[in-house]
Amino acid sequence: MKTRIKIDKIEPAGYNAILGLEKFIESTSLTKTHKDLIKIRASQINGCAFCIDMHAKEARKSGETEQRIYALNAWRDTPFFTNEERAILALTEEVTLISGHVKDETYQAATEVLEEQYLAQVILAIITINAWNRIGITTKLIPA
Repeated sequence: MKTRIKIDKIEPAGYNAILGLEKFIESTSLTKTHKDLIKIRASQINGCAFCIDMHAKEARKSGETEQRIYALNAWRDTPFFTNEERAILALTEEVTLISGHVKDETYQAATEVLEEQYLAQVILAIITINAWNRIGITTKLIPA
């Protein structure tokens, strides 16, 4: 397996634009846990091995438990996640699988547990990791 193209080298301005969005997300009030859950769950859905590997390692370094990381793809069937995290994970799944649209119930549940600015930051974080997943998958980025 070999990486197809190095977009950061071939088209640095475009790559840096996405990197700018990532830097914005890092500057928001989103908790590290919420960012990690979003990144891992979207990457699982999209099947981006590079991003799953990177973000699971980052989450572990930040103190995330193995149990929660392993259970993330079955979060609905576990007691390991808070109501906020459940709302974020449901939104992550529906935004990632956007062809099914984001259900009113899912959005409403998120508005009930997240403040408006925080919700906007969650949505931007979900969109950002989906952009990275598409780069990783299309160019066949390989985990270290």
